[in-house]
Amino acid sequence: MKTTRLNKRLINLVARASEDYNLLEAGDRVLVALSGGKDSYALMVLLEQIRRKAPFDFELIACNLDQNQPGFEQHVIVDWCEKNGFAHHMLNRDTYSVVLEKTPAGKAYCSLCSRMRRGILYDAAVDLGCTKIALGHHRDDVVETLLLNLFYSGQIKAMPPRLTSDDGRNVVIRPLVYLDEATIQEFADEQQFPILPCNLCGSQDGLQRVAIKRLLADLNARNPKVKGNLFAALSNVRPSHLYDRDLWELAGISGLDTHGTDLSVP
Repeated sequence: MKTTRLNKRLINLVARASEDYNLLEAGDRVLVALSGGKDSYALMVLLEQIRRKAPFDFELIACNLDQNQPGFEQHVIVDWCEKNGFAHHMLNRDTYSVVLEKTPAGKAYCSLCSRMRRGILYDAAVDLGCTKIALGHHRDDVVETLLLNLFYSGQIKAMPPRLTSDDGRNVVIRPLVYLDEATIQEFADEQQFPILPCNLCGSQDGLQRVAIKRLLADLNARNPKVKGNLFAALSNVRPSHLYDRDLWELAGISGLDTHGTDLSVP
């Protein structure tokens, strides 16, 4: 792998994210979800470069899930891992047929597909003795998810940099959260990653995430600070200006009667 000025800048951003949120720690064995897309290739390369220079020891193992999509060439990922000396573990599960069968007409495949894929990776991490699962979500993914939750779920919620799964078995980390998609694309082009696109998602028009991506692109074209401001807002929360009573209580905001006062007309 070529180490360039861009490469060094991305290493520093990943290292800063790790320091800010304790993503990589001594003794970790990290399962790196390697899908064959630009983000996951960048994730694997940057984590390996950090591992070589880190003042503590941790392990990485690349893991790819072949979901039996027609034309998917898992051997490309295997060859790339072996060429670069990356430990790897390949999985094969026919989730493709299940997603096509279970998804109602006109609905997006992504939700069911991602849930199934996540469950399989969670089990694999436990079987392989991994302490963490690294995913390749970047800053654009984070702000898109924030808007998706605001517009379609009525929640102020995004993708956290570090998250313990509901059953407590896995810790998920997102080391690329300080990187924007355009820069990752530049890095992927520079490093000539052998990209394997997801044809299942790309076969659908009108997806909510696609609409959000277009909205953000339009807003960012008018004001290049929009995406950065949305991401910054996740670390600049004012509980007193929100409506979550539980959050008020946690923040110790005075004057809050947790039982409320009934002013309804009988």
